[in-house]
Amino acid sequence: MIDSITSTKIGRYYAELYTGFHACRYVAVFFLAMMLPAQQFDLLMKGGRVVDGSGDAWYAADIGIKGGRIEAIGKLDGATARRTLQLHGEVIAPGFIDMMGTSSIPLLLDAESGTSKLRQGITTIMAGEGGSAAPQTAATFPAEAAAKGYRWSTYAEYNALLEKKGMALNVVHNVGAAQVRRCVIGDQDVAPTAEQMEQMRQLVDEAMRAGAVGFSTALIYPPGTYAKTEELVEMAKVAGRYGGFYSTHMRNESSKVLDAIRESIEIGEKGGVPVHIYHLKAAGEDNWPLMQKAIGMIDAARRRGVDVTADIYPYIRNGIGLGSFIPPHYYAQGAKPFLATLRDEGVRAKIRKEVETTSDWENWYQHVGRNWDNVLVAQLSSREDKALEGKSVAEIARIWKKEEWDAFFDLVLKGANVNPKSMNEEQKRLALRTEWVSFCTDAPPTDIRTATGAHPRAFGTFPRILAKYVREEKVISLEAAVRKMTSLPANRLRLYDRGRIAIGMAADLVVFDPERIQDTASFVKPLSFPEGLPYVVVNGVLAIDQEKWTGATPGKVLRLKSSLQ
Repeated sequence: MIDSITSTKIGRYYAELYTGFHACRYVAVFFLAMMLPAQQFDLLMKGGRVVDGSGDAWYAADIGIKGGRIEAIGKLDGATARRTLQLHGEVIAPGFIDMMGTSSIPLLLDAESGTSKLRQGITTIMAGEGGSAAPQTAATFPAEAAAKGYRWSTYAEYNALLEKKGMALNVVHNVGAAQVRRCVIGDQDVAPTAEQMEQMRQLVDEAMRAGAVGFSTALIYPPGTYAKTEELVEMAKVAGRYGGFYSTHMRNESSKVLDAIRESIEIGEKGGVPVHIYHLKAAGEDNWPLMQKAIGMIDAARRRGVDVTADIYPYIRNGIGLGSFIPPHYYAQGAKPFLATLRDEGVRAKIRKEVETTSDWENWYQHVGRNWDNVLVAQLSSREDKALEGKSVAEIARIWKKEEWDAFFDLVLKGANVNPKSMNEEQKRLALRTEWVSFCTDAPPTDIRTATGAHPRAFGTFPRILAKYVREEKVISLEAAVRKMTSLPANRLRLYDRGRIAIGMAADLVVFDPERIQDTASFVKPLSFPEGLPYVVVNGVLAIDQEKWTGATPGKVLRLKSSLQ
């Protein structure tokens, strides 16, 4: 009995002592918390003007970021952070989204190539047009990736490689119709058999299960040119089952642009998918008035419930391979065997006559007014030809002391990329004022240290819009431009946690000075970073700090989520 009473008293004594200790500890913690700063963030932006991506007017606020997300917005006096950016009225906007970044393979080969995007404020690119990073076969595999020891066949394998390597910015992927065609059929102008069509559907299905956001075409370039509407509808149906969309470099961007838009809408409606048109334009002086009609046609489709959008880039010169000036049927058996015939004078004469006299295809020679002075050579591969870059085909003919058409054919054999003058400013302004038009660079990530040429849009697209069309010409407001760079493309890509500044959203952000932001890349000097964008944040990590890359690789492969996956 004594032992029992004693043990009970002792137990009660220790229990009371334990409780008292914890009570004191909680009181101490409370008073300590009162003495500490109000909040702790990974990154704190103070003193900025928030343009939130919605299109609403800017407002003054601080932004606190933690764990890759926006955690607080408002007057965050007393808050602390691992890093605080003290701003002086600069704009804080959601990270810009590039609706056509062409390829993510440069990011795999060298992460620093992403700085051509980041320095513009771009935090996410959509990659994949007619060609795409996957699927791949031994016959289609990119030589530059093979040279570095990389191998993959599916998007599941490729995405894993990208994530292991680390990227400076985010990527979403399309699966390209031409890529699928090359894997199954090759480059030939033939219709797929029933068995081949099923193989193509299966490849699209695999890409969508790996998180591709949609199915994409480039219908003016072989072998995309050879695909009939019905073939594309079948692949669009597969993408549609996963909630994907159809994006397209249309079959025509000039005299038949309205027919091309009709085909795009037909593919979307029959395939059960939304439609996005890359770099909408009306190329060729005779066709410039068609831009207004093109916008009207898409407006009419949207009024009847068809989900159609488009993008543009802010330049009146496009970028293209010079070989595209030759009718596509010459490439029907593949580019390599055709180019082997191009030194033959008879072949050259036949092609020249066809280019000068026919227009039942995307005839770029006619689009530039049949004037080789309007075609600038942007890039040549051989070192000895670098001095020719930035000069027109006509200038090069004079340097070579050759007839212009012979210079053209010789440049095709050298694999020249060119910048034809095919558009006008008025169609750019029309598109800028259209609410469903977003923006693209139509250029891959480009490493400024090793690149030998580029279209200036690779380095200057987004700053150019903010400098030229917002600040200088006042075509649209700052808030409208930012919406077109952020929430509009985010909604199309179904990235509903990006493209806006709000609590809980992914912390992809850009800081820029609206009075100082300026593109510096030109057609003569395209490899030049813009100015006036001191900070870029990707998934909560400072990737650009005082206009310099930090070396960080916080980017992600952003996958479309579907109940079928």
